[in-house]
Amino acid sequence: MKKLGLIVCLTLGFSSVALAEGDAEAGKAKSATCAACHGMDGNSTVESQPKLAGQHAGYLAKQLREFKLAAQSGGAEGRNNPVMNGMAMGLSEQDILDLAAFYAGQEAKEGSTPEDTIEKGQALYRGGDLERGITACIACHGPRGNGMNAAGFPDISGQHAAYLKTQLELFKSEDRANDLNGMMRDIAKKMTDEDIEVLSKYLGGLH
Repeated sequence: MKKLGLIVCLTLGFSSVALAEGDAEAGKAKSATCAACHGMDGNSTVESQPKLAGQHAGYLAKQLREFKLAAQSGGAEGRNNPVMNGMAMGLSEQDILDLAAFYAGQEAKEGSTPEDTIEKGQALYRGGDLERGITACIACHGPRGNGMNAAGFPDISGQHAAYLKTQLELFKSEDRANDLNGMMRDIAKKMTDEDIEVLSKYLGGLH
């Protein structure tokens, strides 16, 4: 019964998000202040800053709302990041939807995977590690890392390795805690530093 209730709540939640649409053209104009870190079209050239191009609109909107929440709560809630909290603080709900629509409509540039990380990275991504209780990434993010918009799982394919590494480390330390039901924290805390390094680099060339 509890599971059914959760499914209904999630379905209703995603339906309400789907009904609220952003204006990509308006989002383009509003993205001018984002370009320094994320690029004019969302293809960041700064390794520590995420590529936003092609990311699911629902996921982008969720992150912006949670950066804003962190700013409003002094970091007690949401997703805490000193730079993004300030950027999101003044955004209206329409601003958030417009920005999400703009970046979701951009074409992401492909990344690459170092040869020496392919074998281990692929094994971890596709099969996880049963003995250590590490769930395979493919279960939520799909064969090519494209994620699932309806379920709220982000597209992680082609993302900068440095950014992915930082996020996995934040989940592992629980300094980032805005993942659904603590899923990423549970997985990341079972990973070694080498696992995180290899997997982050492997995802760069997964398309």
